[in-house]
Amino acid sequence: MGKSRTLLLCLAPLFASGQGVILKPAPPLAYPGQIDGNSPSFWHEGRLKLFSSTGNPVYINEAESWSGPWRSGPVEIYGRQNAGIWIESAWVDDDGTILAWYHHEPHGLCAGSELTVPRIGAAVSYDGGLTMTDLGIVLESGDPVNCSAKNGFFAGGHGDFSVIADREGGYFYFFFSNYGGPASSHGIAVARLAFEDRYTPAGNVRKYYAGGWDEPGIGGKVTPIYPAVKGWEVEDTDAFWGPAVHFNTSLGQYVMVMNRSCCRSNWPMEGVYISFAMDLSNPHGWGRAEKIMDGREAGAYYPQIVGMGPGESDSLAGEKARLFVQGVSMWEILFPEIGGDTEDPIDEVDPMPEAPLTSRRPVKRPVGTLPQ
Repeated sequence: MGKSRTLLLCLAPLFASGQGVILKPAPPLAYPGQIDGNSPSFWHEGRLKLFSSTGNPVYINEAESWSGPWRSGPVEIYGRQNAGIWIESAWVDDDGTILAWYHHEPHGLCAGSELTVPRIGAAVSYDGGLTMTDLGIVLESGDPVNCSAKNGFFAGGHGDFSVIADREGGYFYFFFSNYGGPASSHGIAVARLAFEDRYTPAGNVRKYYAGGWDEPGIGGKVTPIYPAVKGWEVEDTDAFWGPAVHFNTSLGQYVMVMNRSCCRSNWPMEGVYISFAMDLSNPHGWGRAEKIMDGREAGAYYPQIVGMGPGESDSLAGEKARLFVQGVSMWEILFPEIGGDTEDPIDEVDPMPEAPLTSRRPVKRPVGTLPQ
């Protein structure tokens, strides 16, 4: 990656929804292991831990800090109801219990095709992530499977998500990608789980639809907060997907980064986008998504903003953090304390026909390697 291309990002700060975001080059930093989705990090008994997933197995990785060295091992999952899972979010309770949420891709749904329909499930660990117990599926589409979908991967479903607890301790919010049903429902959607139901999540998650939180997590309808410009049933979709959300202590706001696919076949990566919100209970309080990196610069999917300080993680960061893309960070991201209104209406983003071609599931990098 050319240094001059990266420096251009530093020279031109982006002001999104009244907030300044500055990207600048930084020494390379990589997650341990192979990465194929959002990878949650957290602190447990004074140690930094991170789940990494490629479908099977799931690994738990542990170090004293982001500088490493890392120790890694496979996670044994008891009562497993779903093979092929990607743990994409995690949260640590006051007593050290770890709650985690996974993306699952069942197969054999479309004859003669590898199209799948992802679902979202939950799991719990009482031993620091070494073993987990499957708590079952908590979010699933009720729309018919569309085996004629042209995006190359999904025939519908909910997946590619992140979960974050609100600062009031009332709910966990699921920000997920909806790939099926009417095209008007495609895009990034949201659901929530009451804090007191965190250990019995199956049947207790509610989706946001038409101004309320009344739709069941299994089979209910959704109203996307970032609707697709062009749905996932066509090969040249134009849509955001794969949100990663953290609370930023410098801004006192929630921050979302996401991928955008546009406007060719094979799930092209058009760019990395960012948005801000003050209140998770107001789904339409998220500002307009603004581009912070071109797809060619990113080189892969799955952007995450990760705080590097003690206690910080992919769900908590401050004024200075790192931007990771598929588990590799070449950039520092700064959030200066600039006031502004994040209650902008959600606008459509103009399609960009010149989006680069990048396959949805990039070739995995060997452990410990960095992009050239």
